[in-house]
Amino acid sequence: MIPSVQAASFAATSEIELVTPYRLDLTVSALRRMATNPVDVLTEDGRYLRALGTHDEPVIVSVSQPRADALTVSVSGKPGDIEPALKSVIRILGTGCDVSDFQRRARGISWLAPLAQRMSGLKPPRYPDLFEACANTIAFQQVSLHAASAIMRRLVLSLGTVVEFDGVRLSRFPGVESYLGADDAVIRSAGLSAGKAATLRRIGEAIATGAISEAMLENLPSADAALLLRRIKGIGPWTAAVILLRGLGRLDVFPGNDSSVAANLQLVAGERLDAGSVLEKMGPQRGMLYFYLLLARLEARGEIGRASEVVA
Repeated sequence: MIPSVQAASFAATSEIELVTPYRLDLTVSALRRMATNPVDVLTEDGRYLRALGTHDEPVIVSVSQPRADALTVSVSGKPGDIEPALKSVIRILGTGCDVSDFQRRARGISWLAPLAQRMSGLKPPRYPDLFEACANTIAFQQVSLHAASAIMRRLVLSLGTVVEFDGVRLSRFPGVESYLGADDAVIRSAGLSAGKAATLRRIGEAIATGAISEAMLENLPSADAALLLRRIKGIGPWTAAVILLRGLGRLDVFPGNDSSVAANLQLVAGERLDAGSVLEKMGPQRGMLYFYLLLARLEARGEIGRASEVVA
């Protein structure tokens, strides 16, 4: 039985201004990857819902886009939760990011320009904390999008809690303490290999003890931050790059040596390409190419803007 709690009755609504162009549906699709993600939920009417935090009293954010230049955010929790929740929304949904340089560069590449125009309004999403970024990245190491999404869903449902909100059941992502306190058999039953489970445990312990933190990584150039992450056994160049991109918003990194990237490039370009030359053209916003290629793949699967499959 999945633990379930009720969302608090107190709610406050705020408006967040956007760096335009902005599209909530595209950004949430890149964040969650697939509609089976039980944490980042997109409703039938286009709202983004998420239960924040891992504490006993849930904080729920409900986000909609009533205008091209603004998001409306409703926060359900306690009065003191409002400001932190709004900061989390700004971080998760990339509301203040200016990616016009990427768009300018993309317009100069014949095969990329149509995708960039079609997906204009995508902003780089970020996980709300370092552990969630690490957990998702490790789960997606060297497995298919579908398989990794299924593993993460099982892991969240095994270790997290479910929050009832507005008729929707939202799963809260389990924090580092939940993971470190879990039995190995529970972790393995979700589908994580022994090696991945051990890597995630090492990362969790490093975060819990303060041996590594987001603040440490934030203060370093991307190359040095990647080297710091790679000191942990099981984190290679690809994993470090995705953690930096999805966890810290470092658009100057790109997860290379990835067969899915090569496949996605071929999907968009219609031919095999040298990823290195493309990345050079993208310059310091090469990380945005990762998200655009992901959306091309999700578009082919019919996943963009698709309402989430909520927890039963």
